[in-house]
Amino acid sequence: MIGGAVTLTELGVILILVAVAIALSRYRSVDLERDLMLAVVRSFVQLSALGYVIQAIFDSESIWLVCLLLAAMVAFGTFTAGRRAASVPGQYPIILFALSLAAALTLGLIVVLGVFPPTPRYLIPVGGIVIGNSMTAIAVSLDRLGDEVHRATGELEATLALGATWRQASTGLVARSLRSAMIPLIDQTKTTGLVTLPGAMVGMLVAGAEPLEAVRLQLILLWSLLGSVAMAAVIATSLGSRGFFTPAHQLRDLERPAE
Repeated sequence: MIGGAVTLTELGVILILVAVAIALSRYRSVDLERDLMLAVVRSFVQLSALGYVIQAIFDSESIWLVCLLLAAMVAFGTFTAGRRAASVPGQYPIILFALSLAAALTLGLIVVLGVFPPTPRYLIPVGGIVIGNSMTAIAVSLDRLGDEVHRATGELEATLALGATWRQASTGLVARSLRSAMIPLIDQTKTTGLVTLPGAMVGMLVAGAEPLEAVRLQLILLWSLLGSVAMAAVIATSLGSRGFFTPAHQLRDLERPAE
């Protein structure tokens, strides 16, 4: 495959590693064999379909089709993150707003500053990376926020009884939730080049790009992600925390959803 396209034969050969994972799962009684096989089939079907869609968009050079594809990514991301953040009242509109705004601001700034030209070849992959990472940050932060609120119910009620507003009472919980969402990406950024080689950089190197060119592109992506993830998580937790309290600054009587 070196220097050329990946063939179906080469793609099939790499399934040996998946077979090893399935064998290890069976050997250690992990019971993940079905999930592993389903993951392989779904990834093949989904990515193949996406490949045809992206190729069609590349051929058309239509910005409207790019926006439509990115909107579909946001919609699926909202649904995925919303299922994990089930303990947060009204989570879906919150996630949709936070994810849309973070993606729009990040991509808009990249285009306005001239970092990338506004073409499908750049907007689709960068937008996908931004939306995917922002979705994960939102899901983690809201899930942690729900846990924190239900764990600290007594503390919150006592703080509110002493005259604190809902914002003052939830400040510490929101901060811990944001840290949970931000730390993985911060650690990844700090260890890039020492512990791991990021996917975009590896892809460019394999495609034959100069190492310094690959490094610069990867830095653009990493720094863009830091901004987009922070925006998405802050917006989501700020709006999400409000839903746990009444307009009279009282803690709502909420039941923890079943796992």
